[in-house]
Amino acid sequence: MTYCVGMLVKEGLAMIADTRTNAGVDNISSYRKLHVFKRPGERVLAVATAGNLSVTQTALAMVAEGVKLPDSTGPETLETAPTLFRAAQILGHALATVRATINTPASPTADALNVNASMLLGGQIAGGKMGLYLIYGQGNFIECGADTPYLQIGELKYGKPILDRALHVDTPLSEAVKLGLISFDSTIRSNIAVGPPLDLIVIRRDNLSGMERRLEADDPYFRDLGRRWSEALAAAHQAMPAPNWLDPGMSRPAPRAMAVAPG
Repeated sequence: MTYCVGMLVKEGLAMIADTRTNAGVDNISSYRKLHVFKRPGERVLAVATAGNLSVTQTALAMVAEGVKLPDSTGPETLETAPTLFRAAQILGHALATVRATINTPASPTADALNVNASMLLGGQIAGGKMGLYLIYGQGNFIECGADTPYLQIGELKYGKPILDRALHVDTPLSEAVKLGLISFDSTIRSNIAVGPPLDLIVIRRDNLSGMERRLEADDPYFRDLGRRWSEALAAAHQAMPAPNWLDPGMSRPAPRAMAVAPG
């Protein structure tokens, strides 16, 4: 399991992905799931992956070598794609091809292997608009819009309410990053299958470079953010009135039991 999120606001794009690939009491491993392809001043693209690791890794390897689409004259890669939409088509084709190959009846792993996988593609190519796509394992994809300026893959249910309530297309990019990290803090607290290090890229609109950062488990900002968020939630719910239809006595602390001496 994993958790990845992309947030597209007016100022730019932020994408965050965890690195946990297997979780258990004594079995935890990590693998980078945020992959960046950039030529400063010409393009910056980021791909976040979730699902079967062998499927996504093979699909990315195919894309690196070149994918020939039905309407293309030769192999295409993310470095040669003329538009972000074309880059999404390339990734979708590779992902669908890998899944179909593994999931054929003749494959010895067809019945035993979960080949579900998905990707987020975000970024900008010179001359084109900034965008964010969610690519499904079947190869089709959707584009992020202004009404809901984020897309998620993987273990999304714990972080989604935070983004639904607070993230808007007009949200400053720095605030979007903060909200994304809060959504990760909530997810990590609720699911052992998601965990640090976290990989992050922030791309300002029409600035074709991008700032990358890795946040380890002991990152001072991320730890302080989680602590402050917990304290803010506690203070918020304590400040809210109790239901007015409850017995008033229920709002008083229960009496402490008195110790009785033996004998």
